[in-house]
Order: sequence, then C-alpha cells, then structure tokens
Amino acid sequence: MNEQALASWNEGPARQAILDYVQRATTPGPAFVEPADRIAAFDNDGTLWVEQPMPPQFDFVFRTWEEEVKADPSLAERQPYKSLVQRNQAFFEGLATQEPETVATLLEAFARSWAGTTPEEFDAQVRKWTRTVRDPRFGVPYVELVYRPMLELFDLLRANGFRVFVCSGGGRDFMRVFAEDTWGVLKENVIGSAAAYTYAGGRIVRSRELLGSLDLGPGKPEHIFAHTGRLPAFAGGNADVDIEMLQSAAFALLVRHDDEQREYAYTKGAEESLTTAEQRGWTVVSMKNDWATLF
Repeated sequence: MNEQALASWNEGPARQAILDYVQRATTPGPAFVEPADRIAAFDNDGTLWVEQPMPPQFDFVFRTWEEEVKADPSLAERQPYKSLVQRNQAFFEGLATQEPETVATLLEAFARSWAGTTPEEFDAQVRKWTRTVRDPRFGVPYVELVYRPMLELFDLLRANGFRVFVCSGGGRDFMRVFAEDTWGVLKENVIGSAAAYTYAGGRIVRSRELLGSLDLGPGKPEHIFAHTGRLPAFAGGNADVDIEMLQSAAFALLVRHDDEQREYAYTKGAEESLTTAEQRGWTVVSMKNDWATLF
C-alpha cells in the first residue's frame, strides 16, 4: 500500500480500517473483490462538501426562484416558493436534513423551472453560479469547499481498481457540471435525482417530469444497481438518508460532523445512521480527529 495514501488523514482507526479493507479487497483471499465488482459509491452533500446551512444546490435554485417570484408574484402562494418568501424555518430544517417530502417538493419545482432548456443552457447557468457565488461563512466558491481527505480516498480507491461513483439525493445534472473538474469523477459516474429528457427537433431538452424515484434512502442502492448492475463494495455517506446505501456495501464509511471550529458540529438528520454504524461496526470518520486538513 502506498505510504503517501490518505495524506490528509490522521493516523487512527478510521484511516487504518480503510487501508486494511482496500488491502483485503485487492488481495486473493476470502474478502477479495473481483475487479469488475469494485464499485465505490459516495453521497455528496455533507460527505464530499459542506451541506450547512443548506445544501449548495439550493443556493443556486433559490436565486432562480426569487427571480421567478418577482416576475410572477402569484407563485408566492405555492410551495416551495411560499416557504422561500416567508423564510419558513421548518422548511429550511427539512431541507438541511434532506427530508424526502421537502426534497421531493423542491425537485418537482426544480424540474418545472428548467423544463424545455437544453443541457448546454442549464450547464452555463450552473458554471456561472460556481464562479460568482460564494459561501456566506467561508467566503469562497462552493466548489472550493470539497473535503480534501475524500478526494484522497477517491485516489486510493482508483489506484486499486475501484470505479468511483457519486450517488446523491441532489440533482444529477447539477453535479455533473463540476464533477470532472472538482472530483475527477466522469459525468457518467454521477447518479442523482434527475429530470427526464426528450429528444425533439434535433435537440435534447429537459421535461417537467422526474426520472424515476428520488435518490434518497432505498432509492440510493436502487439507483446504483440500475446504473451499474451491481451494488457497491465500498460506500460513504453522512446521514440517515444514506443508511440503505451503506447497508448494501461490504465496507461502509460514515462521516461525522463534529468540528465546529473548521466546519460545523451537528447530528440532526444523522442520529439513526450513527446508531446503525455502532450496531453494524461501520467505520465512523470524525472530521475533528481524523482529518488533518478539511478543504
């Protein structure tokens, strides 16, 4: 094993558990994983980048909806625009913890807002957002708030024959815009909730319909299997909506947000996953203790 692997990880049980698993998975023996089955799947929000005070995608979305409400004030009487205008705290808490009903409402509105646009038009809007909008606490573009230790984990897994996928409840097409530059993950390896597309008049355009189920909870292993024909050998997440994906993997890694100085400290939306991790012996990563560097 490369001694330089996981350079931003402190020595400790979490780092060693990862190295030991990769060693076992790539060495002939009872835990050996065939190269074709070396699938590694990771959540995005809170696992690969900051998700507080809300997942970054919704910063992008809310800016668009605020303009839509200005153009059509009647939208302020409908959800989710109503909660946005009224700054409904309960709504934002459900968003922060990725409550399925809240996320579903948002994604349906998301699909309506961009219905009829081409991938090129949508991508251009997201790229502009990544360049011009800054996180309110850290003052840098959101794409600079990706966790360096997780990128090093990606490198380790790839060096050992794993194919890395991102599997998030967030928008697949939103993540695909920056996936290759930010994570080194090809667009086709990004799995997430998505709008259906239609091909007409020589163009691919977004429809108003969602493509399949939400990529949350049981939807995660379902989407991974539909996309790859396999369940993951290695999975990483940080919240209750990741439990089923973590259960489906041979090795499960759970990121715990406990570093209020360098990032945030919270357990809301992760209580069940932390309990399950203890019961099942998953590897829990303490951001405070296990990561020498965050971003």
